[in-house]
Amino acid sequence: MVIAKAWPLKNHFDGFPKTSDFDLKKIELPNLKDGELLLESVFLSVDPYMRYTFLDMKEGDIMIGTQVARVVESKNPAFTVGAFVVASRGWRTHFISDGKDLQLLPSTWLESLPRSLALGTIGMPGLTAYFGLLEVCKMKPGETVLVNAAAGAVGSVVGQLAKIGGCKVVGCAGSDDKVAYLKKIGFDEAFNYKTVKSLDEALRKASPDGYDCFFDNVGGEFASVAINQMKKYGRIAVCGAISQYNDSVPQKGPYVQFPMIFKELQMEGFIVSRWNNRREEGLQALLKWVVEGKVKCHEQVTEGFENMPTAFIGMLKGENLGKAVVKV
Repeated sequence: MVIAKAWPLKNHFDGFPKTSDFDLKKIELPNLKDGELLLESVFLSVDPYMRYTFLDMKEGDIMIGTQVARVVESKNPAFTVGAFVVASRGWRTHFISDGKDLQLLPSTWLESLPRSLALGTIGMPGLTAYFGLLEVCKMKPGETVLVNAAAGAVGSVVGQLAKIGGCKVVGCAGSDDKVAYLKKIGFDEAFNYKTVKSLDEALRKASPDGYDCFFDNVGGEFASVAINQMKKYGRIAVCGAISQYNDSVPQKGPYVQFPMIFKELQMEGFIVSRWNNRREEGLQALLKWVVEGKVKCHEQVTEGFENMPTAFIGMLKGENLGKAVVKV
């Protein structure tokens, strides 16, 4: 008999999430049936999307999320004990699966690579950067790419992939340490949006000629200012709006029609699952660049399953550098 721990949603979030919005519970799991397997979470992810997609949840549902898990018992011939998989089974330490919702780590995964990277650079955030740049921004060598929340799980990969693609890259982040990190991993220009006197001036100084591509993870005021500095025929990939996720009262948006019309801009929102049929392509490309050292990875690791809510809230506050994960 296995007793799993899980974090159900106790209260729907009202503004910024609180630790009291979650409730740690124990769940007794049944014995395996033929075709099933028992898995143990090794690393769990905390991501910005959890803040708004939780709206589909009811109070009492286990909090959504993805994990790297290890097979500890198997009655399914497709999965051997000891194998590692990526699953989307929420905040829980153990779970039973029939295998249909599991994705094995790439067969070319090196033993020396942390398996937690399957939740970050070589996982959903990395794929978001990959397809957002290639398919939405359609970046070309010699162009200038702007990315905000640039020291986060997605933004840090966006900048590095744009450099691999032969672009000039400008990024912004919320602390001097994060700005230093961006320069370390190859950003051409980076600034702390919290300390600049004028966001407009900072963007103009970083790229006086404007921007061909804008990968937007933040929305709000930053997007309002940046859209006016796009070049003619510029492309904007709208990936996230973390500046607005915790607002109790919706922000009043800008009027984008003038720059959209007169600069003939393309602005497209996207969710990475659109390219699920090309997932393997993206993962192999990201894995290759990581192994070659062309893409650097940084993780903010929180120890202990009991600290899931704290890690989640810290990530929303921007306390993480790179990908935020919890090690069970």
